[in-house]
Amino acid sequence: MQAIDLLTQRSSMPRLIAPAPDEAALQLIQRAALRVPDHMNLLPFRCQLLAGDELVNLGLLFQRACEQESGFNLRDRERAGQLPLRAPLIIVVSTDYKEHPAVPRQEQFASAACATMAMQQACFALDYGAIWRTGSYAESTVVKKGLGIRSDNDLVGFLYVGTPAVPTPIKPEREASLLQWTRLKLDE
Repeated sequence: MQAIDLLTQRSSMPRLIAPAPDEAALQLIQRAALRVPDHMNLLPFRCQLLAGDELVNLGLLFQRACEQESGFNLRDRERAGQLPLRAPLIIVVSTDYKEHPAVPRQEQFASAACATMAMQQACFALDYGAIWRTGSYAESTVVKKGLGIRSDNDLVGFLYVGTPAVPTPIKPEREASLLQWTRLKLDE
């Protein structure tokens, strides 16, 4: 796959089945995460791999969040335990902020987000599928605590990874006119 095709045809794969990437593929996915912009080489993110019984435990954690926090409805409660079972592997990406005078938190969050996308793209390049999920569970204090994420860090998202159950749906291309390129002239 050509890099430009990977970038211009990026799409999420919501229907994933086993097998998940093997150890060699996971090492390549990890290498992709380690190549993202990271000012001062702080490595301001961490990744946790969940598979097998840990996916069931994540579902139980989601259920606990639904019971203990507001913002979840009855439908959320009914499906919480099944959500992590939609892929054979989940990579949980969180920030690991470092104090540094030249690297603000927002830049460190951006690095973590770039790592998530780089891993997603690496999955596609290796003929796997992936979908980056966020939402209420990524914002949940209960979920963050259950995953061992410090309260001063952020849960960037859950990267669901596996083998596409169907061909990856490619999103329709957007009109270039939607992104307005402007040439800016700065006053002296």
